[in-house]
Amino acid sequence: MNNDINIASDEELTAFIDGELPSQDAARIEALANADERVAARLEFLSHSNLPFKEAFLPLLAAAPRASLESMLAAIPTPRERRGSSFGSRRAFLGALAASVVVGVIADRAYLGISRSLSKDEGAEWRAVVAEYISLYTSDTLAGPVPPADVQSVQLAQIDRKLGLALSPRMVALPGIDFKRVLLLEYDERPLAQIAYLDPETGPMALCIIRSDKGEKAPDIEGREGMNVIYWSSRSHAFMLIGHAPADRMQEIVDSLRSKLTA
Repeated sequence: MNNDINIASDEELTAFIDGELPSQDAARIEALANADERVAARLEFLSHSNLPFKEAFLPLLAAAPRASLESMLAAIPTPRERRGSSFGSRRAFLGALAASVVVGVIADRAYLGISRSLSKDEGAEWRAVVAEYISLYTSDTLAGPVPPADVQSVQLAQIDRKLGLALSPRMVALPGIDFKRVLLLEYDERPLAQIAYLDPETGPMALCIIRSDKGEKAPDIEGREGMNVIYWSSRSHAFMLIGHAPADRMQEIVDSLRSKLTA
């Protein structure tokens, strides 16, 4: 089975966890989870939640006018022509409507919580976006020969023009890891540079750079999309190195990179 083609969305994975998929689709998701540890990890993540939804909504449920709702349900006629509807019954319909309201409230609260969290660390947002993008890379994405030094220099010159950061092939070289290309993107109306590499042992890796006025910050580490991320910032730029390599190896690479970038 080609996992690159049959990528499962979070909606599908959630439906699988809830037992709501048809047997054929459920079997496909199970096969993907068995074949791809990233899918298995995402299933594991989606299967657990530490958000106290039940406790949060107990006051709301307790205050619900249950008797009035039951009376309303009893008063609604059930025409014969509606018996074949997908909801199955009037109770199912109103039950689904009530559920959609609760889900909407949960999503709203979750979004607000995430927004508050991101406001404390604005860099977390661009790192999350980059991690989602890089998680789609495979070794095939970066297949091909390593560009010669003069071509690397031309590509890196784009970073200087857009980000005001002069880089040379020597400065961004990673030991034992192949330089592949420079890609210029845009995030929040700011240029974002991605230098892509291919590690023969662990696969795709990327150094990403964006302008930042938040000041200097020592390297820190986090996990995103099944990868390790080490991020830091200078007075004018924020950096992140992301890849599947072990954290200690990533840290060694970052130590070497920082000394060259600030030399």
